[in-house]
Amino acid sequence: MTPSSPRIYLDNNATTRMDDRVALGITNLLSRCGMNPASQHHEGRQARRLVEDSRDMLLQLLGARTRGMSSDRLLFTSGGTEANNLAILGLSANHPGTLIVSAIEHPSVLEAAKIHQHKRGGSVRYLPVDPSGVVRIDILEQWFIELKQGSQPISVVSVMLANNETGVLQPLDRIVSLAHSYGAIVHTDAVQAIGKTAFDFLRSDVDALTFTAHKLHGPIGIGGLILRSNIELEPMMYGGFQQLGLRPGTESSLLTTSFAESVRLAMQLQADTVPQMTTLRQRFENGIRNQLPDIVIHGEAAERLPHTISVAFPRCDRQALQMALDMAGIACSTGSACASGSSQPSHVLNAMQIGEDLLQSSLRFSLSRQSTLEEIDLAIDRIAHTVGKLRDRSQSLQPHGSISS
Repeated sequence: MTPSSPRIYLDNNATTRMDDRVALGITNLLSRCGMNPASQHHEGRQARRLVEDSRDMLLQLLGARTRGMSSDRLLFTSGGTEANNLAILGLSANHPGTLIVSAIEHPSVLEAAKIHQHKRGGSVRYLPVDPSGVVRIDILEQWFIELKQGSQPISVVSVMLANNETGVLQPLDRIVSLAHSYGAIVHTDAVQAIGKTAFDFLRSDVDALTFTAHKLHGPIGIGGLILRSNIELEPMMYGGFQQLGLRPGTESSLLTTSFAESVRLAMQLQADTVPQMTTLRQRFENGIRNQLPDIVIHGEAAERLPHTISVAFPRCDRQALQMALDMAGIACSTGSACASGSSQPSHVLNAMQIGEDLLQSSLRFSLSRQSTLEEIDLAIDRIAHTVGKLRDRSQSLQPHGSISS
């Protein structure tokens, strides 16, 4: 990569670049969004109005109820991780029984489930997936039947709407229907899916949903948890009355307003951006495969998000390849950004039971509505060149007379 070569950002599942319109809105609001929305004076009431207008807009955009006694609730959080923690720990505390989480959930769900199990003494089961990365509905149904008559029936199920590493969409409608038939409630982590696939909170019938701004070209530092009106939740933080005491702390009218704007833009543009990203994803996958025929695209046989690609490059080490691609001007990842500091291979791909060589050679590439055809074509060539160099180097380091697998 020469100093003048452009860098190509293909790690949008970690975070997206802020939309210029959202950034401009933040700039315009900076001088008048510093007041505390809990204050009773005129300035405080103005800040409160911005927060509540943002809350209503977000609920409407996601298809939640905003009027009447049965209106749904939106709790603002610091991001998707906090919202997932609040959902898992808060729901399981008020709905005793067995907690079910899928084996491919984001670390913020899996670690919260471990806390519930090992520090609270709660019952947790981890729902496996098939080789394409789709959760096993048949096993979930078996568990409902098995635990129905016991002292720990299933009370909470958490399955993400789409996986953050493979992009594989999960059969949420079937999960919700099954869970509700046994009296259980359902939470879904929709962080990667909102704005990239059709979704309506009311029609989905889920009980709780996590989403966040920075996956949608919005600001880092704010997310949300939507709850049905009848769902009880135990708070994890104390010391304030804000947000019904369920998530106390001073809300930022600046962040809530820019959060709402980023989701509004994503929804407004979705009809155009989803086909655009799908076309670029297909071009990327076909281009890589044409130059490197032995690659494996994880979850390829399943329905996937339009912007997420998990690829194995046999005979390459994933960490060495990720660093080499960074040097070649391509930003990608070895898995979830929240686990990127770990040297452990992807728990998602491990749950899909892929071979060790594929597990150790897989990277994630993720597009956005800002990705361009020129970037994709350039990325294909850089990736193919970099993989070839690594393989040649690995081959040259083989002991004389050995046979490379």
